[in-house]
Amino acid sequence: MYIYVVIITLAVMVVKAEPENTPVDIHAALKDIFGESCTTKDGKIGKCVMNSECKQYKAVATDSDSLSVMRIRSCSNYLHVCCLVFDPNTKKDTNPVQEEKKGCGWRKQIGVLNESLNDNVTQFGEFPWTVAIFRKEKKVVNGEDKETIKYANGGSLIHPSVVLTAAHVVSTHQDLFIRAGEWDIQSRQEPFPHQDRVVDVVVIHPQFNRANLFNDIALLFLSKPVEYAPNVGVVCLPPQGYGVSEGAKCMSTGWGKNMFGKLGQYQTIMKKVQLPVVSNADCQSSLRKTRLGRYFSLSPTFMCAGGETGKDTCQGDGGSPLVCPINFDSNRYMQSGIVAWGIECGNTYPGIYTNVAVFRQWVDEMMRERGYDTSVYTY
Repeated sequence: MYIYVVIITLAVMVVKAEPENTPVDIHAALKDIFGESCTTKDGKIGKCVMNSECKQYKAVATDSDSLSVMRIRSCSNYLHVCCLVFDPNTKKDTNPVQEEKKGCGWRKQIGVLNESLNDNVTQFGEFPWTVAIFRKEKKVVNGEDKETIKYANGGSLIHPSVVLTAAHVVSTHQDLFIRAGEWDIQSRQEPFPHQDRVVDVVVIHPQFNRANLFNDIALLFLSKPVEYAPNVGVVCLPPQGYGVSEGAKCMSTGWGKNMFGKLGQYQTIMKKVQLPVVSNADCQSSLRKTRLGRYFSLSPTFMCAGGETGKDTCQGDGGSPLVCPINFDSNRYMQSGIVAWGIECGNTYPGIYTNVAVFRQWVDEMMRERGYDTSVYTY
């Protein structure tokens, strides 16, 4: 995901034991009883908990700053908030649980944690259909077989048992598994756990061309279904042939690199980027100015989005979803594109995405052949 990233380093403070007769440290005392303590913005002593846990203590998180700033100041764990253990002046629950809506494509704009983060960082559970795809590799180290796990690329959940992705990211790999409900790849302290599932069958479009990436679409059928959760849901798919309006503001999510080339780094927390849809005619005209040449012809199996400097998908985002708002509900999304390819990252050339609407009938056919309900991703 090509975005500007601010890296904040947190230091861990080691506190030495104090001799007897030293005044009691109230934070240390509370930690022994309640867990890590903290100080709220108005100077009250609180407890570091997940935001979703705050209401269990009949309390509220009084810090109104953004979550990233609040976590750094108040708690050592950046996923925690400073919550009052008891506040007799609290007369109502100001941290309500979000209503879970039925059907596909519902985005949680305030996330499960109920806080706002940096514009480019997703909320926990904000895009519950985005999944990470991993591959297992075996290597011989000092004469012994060792199994390693590597991040392959992204995908999207369209059914509890099926992931949609790009053919080019799975066509040469075996021993795949997916992770649904993931957010911070390096953390296990999230409010709800991720769910790993082994990929049982990989179905690649029969006309996929690895040379030019025409028909770059694949379905991953899982060994067993994932379970719906606040951080796990399915995305909607557009009807066959449905065209997204030029200029429509769509979103792509993933853990891809923040810049093209060797200096780019994969992201540990899922990022998001908003991209305007570009017509195929304008996209083709733009791409003809690149090394592709003036005779380049853009296949109708693709769609384009982006073209704004510093905003783009990038290496490692392949297979990840590009979702666009459904006309009658701006907080509900359908997956219009799959990250396919581009001219490097973050420049003025649009990114190229597999046009999912071209393949809706094929997806339905593959689902029905295996007895799966296509209404799950129909809005």
